[in-house]
Amino acid sequence: MTRVLHTADTHLGYRQYHSQARQADFLEAFRRVADDAIDSEVDAVVHAGDLFHDRRPGLPDLLGTLDVLETLAEASIPFLAVVGNHESKRSAQWLDLFEAMGLATRLGTEPIVLGDTAFYGLDFVPRARREDLEYEFDPHDVDHAALVSHGRFTPLVADYGNVEWDVEEVLDSASIEFDAVLLGDEHAPKTQEIAGTWVTYPGSTERASASEREERGYNLVEFDGDVRISRRGIETRPFVFVDLDLG
Repeated sequence: MTRVLHTADTHLGYRQYHSQARQADFLEAFRRVADDAIDSEVDAVVHAGDLFHDRRPGLPDLLGTLDVLETLAEASIPFLAVVGNHESKRSAQWLDLFEAMGLATRLGTEPIVLGDTAFYGLDFVPRARREDLEYEFDPHDVDHAALVSHGRFTPLVADYGNVEWDVEEVLDSASIEFDAVLLGDEHAPKTQEIAGTWVTYPGSTERASASEREERGYNLVEFDGDVRISRRGIETRPFVFVDLDLG
């Protein structure tokens, strides 16, 4: 059996409301996810993009991220990740730096095998470049396969102006069969079985907008014959929401 903690949209470095306290909250939420991963003795932490809020994170945010990743490494828990739209750069990614330091693995077309599960990655791709994607992945020889990606995939999220990805098209076009698709970008948790494959968003780990009222958290995903996905919440700063009817 392979057990992974699936998280995304940590948006480290986001100074919400121009508040240093809120900036620290986003790092603290990421740290709590890592602590839960260690306590649960998972086989890996899988991050589905938007680790950072900005493609130019500040030095304090980089140092804080390094500290969390080092904590995971000391516990022998791999950090597998893809690049999201917020943090994406034209050249090398911050994830490449963490990989060079031995603290992360950037997922791609080659399988990363943990136990009986092969993990693949698909970074966020702008819509203008998606027509050239061939979804070719190297074969594996284990029982399960999971694709990790970042974007707004229908039918889990609404198609506004035909700018989203169609997850069924990805599954049909992929050169291998996936048992699960672990996604990021949508800040609300969503899980749906599509054509025999479980597709899921864990939601964000902190409230990036006032519309995100539900509990923040992550997914625990287990591969053991079948795929089991359970959601766990994390404690974050309490918010008070006041609804006004303005005439």
